[in-house]
Amino acid sequence: MRHNGLSYVHTGGDEPLTWSTVDAYFKSVVEKHGDREAVVSLHQDVRVTYRELDERVERAARGLLHLGVRQGDRVAIWSTNNLEWLLVQLATARVGAILVNLNPAHKLSELRHALQLAEVNVLFLMPSFKSSRYVDMALELMPVARECRPDRLEPQLFQNLHRVVVIDPMDLDRTERWAPGFLTWREFLDGGGAVTKDSIEKRSGKLDPDDPINIQFTSGTTGFPKAVVLTHHNIVNNAYFTGRELRLTEQDRLCVPVPFFHCFGMVVSNLACLTHGGCIVIPGGHFEPATTLRAIRDEKCTAVHGVPTMFVAELEAPEFRAEDMTSLRSGIMAGAPCPPELMRRVMEDMGCTEILIGYGQTECSPIACLTRPSDSVKRRLETVGSPIPHQECKIVDTETDATLPIGEQGEVCFRGYHVMREYYGQKDETRKAIDSAGWLHSGDLGVMDADGYVAITGRLKDMIIRGGENIYPAEIEAFYHTHPDVEDIAVVGVPDEKMGEEVGAWVKFGNGSKHDAESMKAFAKGNIAHFKVPRLFWFVDEFPQTATGKIQKTRMRDAVERWRAAGGESAPNPIESYVR
Repeated sequence: MRHNGLSYVHTGGDEPLTWSTVDAYFKSVVEKHGDREAVVSLHQDVRVTYRELDERVERAARGLLHLGVRQGDRVAIWSTNNLEWLLVQLATARVGAILVNLNPAHKLSELRHALQLAEVNVLFLMPSFKSSRYVDMALELMPVARECRPDRLEPQLFQNLHRVVVIDPMDLDRTERWAPGFLTWREFLDGGGAVTKDSIEKRSGKLDPDDPINIQFTSGTTGFPKAVVLTHHNIVNNAYFTGRELRLTEQDRLCVPVPFFHCFGMVVSNLACLTHGGCIVIPGGHFEPATTLRAIRDEKCTAVHGVPTMFVAELEAPEFRAEDMTSLRSGIMAGAPCPPELMRRVMEDMGCTEILIGYGQTECSPIACLTRPSDSVKRRLETVGSPIPHQECKIVDTETDATLPIGEQGEVCFRGYHVMREYYGQKDETRKAIDSAGWLHSGDLGVMDADGYVAITGRLKDMIIRGGENIYPAEIEAFYHTHPDVEDIAVVGVPDEKMGEEVGAWVKFGNGSKHDAESMKAFAKGNIAHFKVPRLFWFVDEFPQTATGKIQKTRMRDAVERWRAAGGESAPNPIESYVR
């Protein structure tokens, strides 16, 4: 590594990149580990070996060809976690279709936006989840499906969409249609019976590792999400090298409570496990602390993935018992800033001594930096690690884009095999994200040390400017996580006529503890700069979150702004309205 005193690192590797499609790599793993357990879906009470998984993928791939799916067609899936989600993921890769991941939390306008932006050809959806009735929402957008046959589906809003398949994970053999124009999962599979194995092999043989294979939407915490296009080469290599850094082998069992629709679930969890012959354990359709803990205990999971809020929920769950976690060795915490104090608890209380911090974004497939089991505890607590093999990273000045000296704060940028192809149908947005030299600009602020380790200090858009002082919420959040009673905290900027912005904090306490604003200020006095101490505190039982468990600071800021407009500190607490 040569950086000449600048914040630049290129991580080479003792193992070359893989030039393979997702399907070709998966088949090579099936040959090695055919009789080993590949997937356990606990809420569906199903277990499959690699050979059985391959057979089910083949049947689903035939079903796709029977629907008329061509190479490059967009096939969307709108569902919580289940085995069928994984089958669609691998079957689309086998026939060269582009899998489009839809967020189960989508409402009607978000579904419409996603289907139109990605120009979806085929849609798989589950009937409903909690209060979200997916079939009803789809029928509202496609009323023609109430009367037409499935092969006559021509919805006016979506010129490309010609088939909809309803997956009922708990009743896969259902024969009654949810709507006349929607196929059942059983009809979908049965339809593929007429498709020959030669047809599948002919299609697979045409595929190239540089072909686009996946569209994932950015989290959409502000405005409508953008559609990230990823290739076979992007995700196969990112999954493999992430799994290698985790030391995954065919002996490992990975508990996956993170949603499959997110890059964390689909690539870092599913593909990372499959590329190393391990077993994917699905605790349930969605995250619940109790079911996750039970899965780790009963299935003797050796690794678990999650965002910080998931680990907090697991540690605070009444069902948590350290003695049930003895099988755990490793895992990845990612998706949001990971407070050092939480890392300590996961390592010490859960016994997950090799837990790693992962950092990246959907646009880079998604892992860019990762800590390693061999790193010092200090580095694993205070940094997000260094780039995984065959990637570049640099820190640049936010005004000039010049590469900064070691230790100076700037925007984190990436370059390498893992950078997305584009934002689908959004050339201008793509040019804003990836510069002419191929560097992806993350929008994150960070610093790099002389060994190439990166510490994330905040988001450009999260930065608070108080009286000319730049304040980064991540720094304040990390400090308050050292408070013995703080379970979680989110710091946001609050509009202020005098200072421009003031610092506000939403705090959740654990162990039934209670504190007031003055005691929280006193805890910080003398320990962090005075202008960083929050002036306003709100104490909450929960935070507004995305489906992936990320705290939605946009909704929090909106609530605070409404509160300010209504009279500020003389108005009702903004917490009372943020969930509405």
